[in-house]
Amino acid sequence: MFFVLSKLLDFVLSPAVWLVVLLLAAVLVRQPARRRQLLLATLALLLLLTNPGLINEALLAWELPPVRLRQLPPRADAAVLLTGITSVSKSPHDRVYLHEGADRLTNALWLWRAGRVRYILVSGGSGAMLQKAHTEAADLITLLHLAGVPDSAIIKEDQSRNTRENALFTRRITQARSELDTLILVTSAFHQRRALGCFAQVGLHPQPFPAGYYSTDRAATPDYWLMPDPQALSRWSLLLHEISGYVVYKVLGYA
Repeated sequence: MFFVLSKLLDFVLSPAVWLVVLLLAAVLVRQPARRRQLLLATLALLLLLTNPGLINEALLAWELPPVRLRQLPPRADAAVLLTGITSVSKSPHDRVYLHEGADRLTNALWLWRAGRVRYILVSGGSGAMLQKAHTEAADLITLLHLAGVPDSAIIKEDQSRNTRENALFTRRITQARSELDTLILVTSAFHQRRALGCFAQVGLHPQPFPAGYYSTDRAATPDYWLMPDPQALSRWSLLLHEISGYVVYKVLGYA
């Protein structure tokens, strides 16, 4: 039920849905003055939601800052790599389909290649509404194999469907394997707050290593503030989803 409700919340918090609702209201309303107000409200909201500077400033405030390699322990036991960067619904399944946030994978691989971690613990099942036999963890492990990481250095957790379960199932693994003590949590920068909270709630305190940044450095050019960007809409959806998820997890005691 919680999983289904989270998907419904995504729909409600989508700025694109807000714009469609306002436009439909403007079409259906009979009073010309009221219609004009709704159209102006739609235009104002559209300008705000497509402003690249506004969404970038919001992301900069929410995302955790990068962690330098020298801030990490000399050699941790495992990098916990959270999934959420592949599409398991795309066929044919003879390849892996990555989307934004793929730096999660490359950063975890970097840590292993640099000798900063002994294992890569890949955590994540399927995020689809209907559970799939094909999991996101399996996809990322396929790519890790292609990058030269042996099975002996990979730990798979492919049952979790959300961040709370990532933490719960990772704790089960660490309890069963005493050699897994120091952990580095690799997930997107916008997701680190909620992930760290969930891991802390189950008694794990990994070192954060944010990856997959959606924000960019501030710019002094006019286009940073004035040029509408359609991608800003999806960025707002992502950020609002994450902030609402963080609040819900806090209220439920998950983070």
